[in-house]
Amino acid sequence: MIDGVKIIPLRKIPDERGMIMHMLRCDAPHFEQFGEIYFSTAYPGVIKGWHEHTQQVQNYAVIQGMIKLVLYDNRENSPTHKELMEIFIGEDNYQLVRIPVGVINGYKVIGIKEAMVANCATLPHIPDEMLRYDPLGDKVPYKWDIVFK
Repeated sequence: MIDGVKIIPLRKIPDERGMIMHMLRCDAPHFEQFGEIYFSTAYPGVIKGWHEHTQQVQNYAVIQGMIKLVLYDNRENSPTHKELMEIFIGEDNYQLVRIPVGVINGYKVIGIKEAMVANCATLPHIPDEMLRYDPLGDKVPYKWDIVFK
């Protein structure tokens, strides 16, 4: 587990009309502040990343489809510096993932369905606040291939 990353199980409340999917409340112990909420979609097999935020905390929940979320601790003063973490989240494993500042993140859509990722960031979008790295480059020591076990 990367220091400062939190994984919070989320509730789905279904009934005959549809479903409510909780994400984040202002009275939750892991809530920090509200900056903006946005939704990002990606098609099966697509990789989005690598991204590193320098000021804002990300709070991800996948409301449709499934992703493999990969985190890499790039903080030199962290006890988990240079550690990797894989988290499979989405419809089949509905949870919120808190990604601290300085933790590089990226995800790959897995399965046969388009994924929709919701992010409740602690700050509104600031164009120069995010660092971008090549998802197939060597900044993060990770290969996106399927690992057969």
